[in-house]
Amino acid sequence: MNKKIAFFDIDGTLLDHDKKLPENTKQAILDLKDQGVFCAIATGRAPFMYKELREELGIDSFISFNGQYVVFEGEEIYTNPLSEPDLEQLHKHAESNDHPMVFMSHEEMKASVPDHHHIEESLGTLYIDHPKEDASFFKGRNIYQSLIFCVGDEIEEYRETYDAFDYIRWHPVSCDVLPRGGSKALGIMKMVEAAGLSMEDTYAFGDGLNDIEMIREVGTGVAMGNAVPETKAVSDFVTSDVGEDGISHAIYELGLLK
Repeated sequence: MNKKIAFFDIDGTLLDHDKKLPENTKQAILDLKDQGVFCAIATGRAPFMYKELREELGIDSFISFNGQYVVFEGEEIYTNPLSEPDLEQLHKHAESNDHPMVFMSHEEMKASVPDHHHIEESLGTLYIDHPKEDASFFKGRNIYQSLIFCVGDEIEEYRETYDAFDYIRWHPVSCDVLPRGGSKALGIMKMVEAAGLSMEDTYAFGDGLNDIEMIREVGTGVAMGNAVPETKAVSDFVTSDVGEDGISHAIYELGLLK
């Protein structure tokens, strides 16, 4: 039997609606590992945002920043930072529109402004404090993902003007800014190659718009019951809600555990 590898999103997938790891989900991951299934995390979060979760699950392979920073068994194997010149132009434009930004390296993040209610509101849903201000943080270092804070169709102005980036809304007032063509799916391909495995034997679990590519490209894509309709539409299997043991239900239904 070929070795299988499973990738798990964090928010709304591993963590429930209260940002807690359900005991049944934790046990399911540990059981998968015990039965020889390779487990990894695939998230839009920065590595420093979920270090404790990785330690609790005993996972040291992960895809951060929606595919832009990939670590396999503790070793960095792929990086895809944002273009600094393009990011500077985007920042200037956003600043003129009074749209703040957050810049993320693999070690820390800084905000373009000292205080803004949109930053506080959106990051607050992740139980993360408003970052300290450093509007030039993106200069001279690798920034793998940025956040731009705007509402509704305001993001279209940037989408049409700065095509070096992709923009994914994850909150009513915030969008991820990624390198053009970057995705969790690409990060998964890099890790599967490093592990010497096959895409046919990959599983991915997610719920958000940033999970669409990976759900579509892996061997078996699983959408949580709480997933957005667009993610459910491209999945091979829709499980129950994250608050109703969705992970545990799926891995038994799919035969990953028996």
